[in-house]
Amino acid sequence: MPNRRDKLQAIIQRDLADILAFEIKNKTVGFPCLNEVHLTADYSLAKCYVSFLGSKHPKENFEELCKLKGVIRSLLAKKLDIYKVPDLQFIYDDSFDKAERIEKIIEEEGREIASFHQEEKED
Repeated sequence: MPNRRDKLQAIIQRDLADILAFEIKNKTVGFPCLNEVHLTADYSLAKCYVSFLGSKHPKENFEELCKLKGVIRSLLAKKLDIYKVPDLQFIYDDSFDKAERIEKIIEEEGREIASFHQEEKED
């Protein structure tokens, strides 16, 4: 059975995803994807891992998102039924970018191996 912190993390993640997708109308933020939320043991801080899929300038999008932290926290407070809403700390999550680079490298290596085997068969 999940504990209270796990349940609250899931609720915060769901509500923040809704806020980022439907309530933030700032075009300079782009479309942030909330990947994960970690809540500290004392519920005072929520570390929110975000990425910007398909964005040409994710660092600029991230900076704009950080500027809206207070507004986002206020919107979250309206949705949550807890006494004190945790402070939000946005962390840029580049794991999808890294995974994409790794996939491209593996694909290129696969093509090189296939062409090498093709050359061996021709000899």
